[in-house]
Amino acid sequence: MTTSQNSTTQPTKQHFEILDGLRGIAALAVVIFHFMEWIFTDPSQNFIGHGFLAVDFFFCLSGFVIGYAYDDRIAKMGLLKFFTARIIRLHPLVIAGSILGILAFLFDPFGGHLELYSTGKIILAFICSLFMIPLPVIADRGFNLFSFNAPAWSLFWEYIANIVYALVLYRVRRNYLLFLTILAAAAICFVAYNSGNLLGGWSGPTFWDGFARISYSFLAGLLIYRSNWIIKNNLGFIGLSGLLLLAFIMPFSEWNWLTEPLVVLFYFPLLISLGAGAVLKPALKKVCVFSGNISYPLYMTHYAVLWMFGNYYTNYKPNTNQLILIIVPSIIFLVGFAYLVMVVYDIPLRKYLSRKWIK
Repeated sequence: MTTSQNSTTQPTKQHFEILDGLRGIAALAVVIFHFMEWIFTDPSQNFIGHGFLAVDFFFCLSGFVIGYAYDDRIAKMGLLKFFTARIIRLHPLVIAGSILGILAFLFDPFGGHLELYSTGKIILAFICSLFMIPLPVIADRGFNLFSFNAPAWSLFWEYIANIVYALVLYRVRRNYLLFLTILAAAAICFVAYNSGNLLGGWSGPTFWDGFARISYSFLAGLLIYRSNWIIKNNLGFIGLSGLLLLAFIMPFSEWNWLTEPLVVLFYFPLLISLGAGAVLKPALKKVCVFSGNISYPLYMTHYAVLWMFGNYYTNYKPNTNQLILIIVPSIIFLVGFAYLVMVVYDIPLRKYLSRKWIK
């Protein structure tokens, strides 16, 4: 998961509050999708069966934001300062998500098979999670790349994209960037056709699907910024939120190999262009700011609860009414908890590290 919040971004630059708000909508869609995928083993029955595409929206938004924030100053600030700034922005919540994940693994009241794993294996998986080293070895965690915080797979690729940007992409001219984006689009089409969808990237067998997903969307977002493909419009935050949600609730079918690439290749870049050019009503500014602020903490801290929910659902099979009484309060709790993590842990730690390592 990525974000445009950056304590090192020049304060005189325009801030795209609607894009921040859309990032929050996408993060919430991911949380709902993760609940629903436990309940609907048949994805075609899941009303938000394409919620996982929010990750591709994050990637595209990240390319736009990184270009906007750093293209004109990375050469002056230098690689060390750039990487330090990005680690400070991203890694505190990587650590928080890993800690929450291992606590949920060790003390899950609804299931788990700790006896199957040696202490050394658990410690190794945890260390790898802290340092963003993929290690899909825990069966009880679906052989995720990061056993104790499943969504961290996208942060792994976000780090890779940031490294490539700093070493290569910020120097690449727009024509060459367009060529690379077209090549990455071909890779997206190949993955979708070969797998039948774009759901991969989170596990060992689908590892390289994640590379294709970050490559295209990050490049597309960067290309939008450098080409100034910003579309002035009056759709506003509400209208664009509705358009974004349409991508997540579109029917899940045998045509996913076609519909999903179309969304990723064209629809999400269009929404980024529209979001950057949309007019925000003053009454909705606080909503967008809150939505954007909460998006990354929510994305990186919610899955510990999801593992426990999954074990509860598997063991007890609650009915629809019970599920409503569980899921709705759980989502509210997760948003509140993410906000608490943000204000008590993430923001203070980032401010401290910025003062210590950057200034």
